[in-house]
Amino acid sequence: MKAVTERDIRSSFINCSKTSAKKVPVPRDLDGRPWDDLDFFGWGDPSLPGRGYLVVPREDRVVGVALRYEIGGFGRAQMCAICLTTHTSRGVSLMTAHKAGESGRRGNSVGTYMCTDLACSLYARGKRTPALGNRYREDLISVETKIERVRDNMNAFISRLYT
Repeated sequence: MKAVTERDIRSSFINCSKTSAKKVPVPRDLDGRPWDDLDFFGWGDPSLPGRGYLVVPREDRVVGVALRYEIGGFGRAQMCAICLTTHTSRGVSLMTAHKAGESGRRGNSVGTYMCTDLACSLYARGKRTPALGNRYREDLISVETKIERVRDNMNAFISRLYT
């Protein structure tokens, strides 16, 4: 993924108002992010637990999405639907997002189970290891295939926000 600026991020949101986008707490360390290892940029809101944000490259622009999730989670292992990494309790959350446009303004939303830390790209590349360690390691496919899967699954989620 190409590096993004705070301005890029704030102007990219498709499921919240411009006023809300101005209030999003954008991380200050954008220059220090491992952009070459990211298929999308995700972060949590440090002041509002249960809120997260994604910025996903799509064709000629980036698309920003505001997310919500329940704090607490389940007491058992779960699998992320984006990168297929299995985590212990609270490592995967049902992330929901209001749909884009009129549908979202009417309260319609979509959701999927994602790594709570939104670090799917790093798990797929083996740069980060879940708390379960290598208990459920996937060895039969290449890292490139895992990366492609992350991109495909994230793009499918983003596409659902427009329907």
